[in-house]
Amino acid sequence: MKQFTGSAPQFYTVAEVAELTRVSKMTVYRMVHAGELPAVRVGNSYRVPKSAVEQLIGQYEAPDARAVGD
Repeated sequence: MKQFTGSAPQFYTVAEVAELTRVSKMTVYRMVHAGELPAVRVGNSYRVPKSAVEQLIGQYEAPDARAVGD
């Protein structure tokens, strides 16, 4: 069996993505089906690449607090 190195892609379940982004699982499923969030189907479930979740969260991060007061 091949062993993966530390650079192997990491994946989240739909439930984990929902928890991280504080939305419902149904919202995550809708995003996957609409093509807004890439995912891999494994059997009857989906796995979302960690990089896609990080990019999604990065889109909606609050601006730097120092820039708001300037």
